[in-house]
Amino acid sequence: MMDVGAVLIELKPDAMANVDAWKTELTARKAEVIETLQAEGVFVESWFHVALEGKDYLIAYMRAEDIAKAQQIGRESSFPIDVMHKQFKTHWAKGYKATLLVDLENNESSF
Repeated sequence: MMDVGAVLIELKPDAMANVDAWKTELTARKAEVIETLQAEGVFVESWFHVALEGKDYLIAYMRAEDIAKAQQIGRESSFPIDVMHKQFKTHWAKGYKATLLVDLENNESSF
């Protein structure tokens, strides 16, 4: 069984330039990102941007063997890409943990 989680992150004002730089850096260093995901036991990590009533938010979605364990490994990581991600978190104002309501997965390979 896989652990699934999501969080809504309110960004500090004027943080979008930093979001764009972070996104560009992650994309350019994809191999490093994948290496850290493997070390954390993460299968899927997706990020979304939402602009709502004049504020910017990020939604982070994760599928992992154990999300709490993955987060702990991430906090203790000294991978350069994780150090950069920790710096990016200084642009976050507040986080709101989402509660999973429904999780559907199609394991059929007929698509």
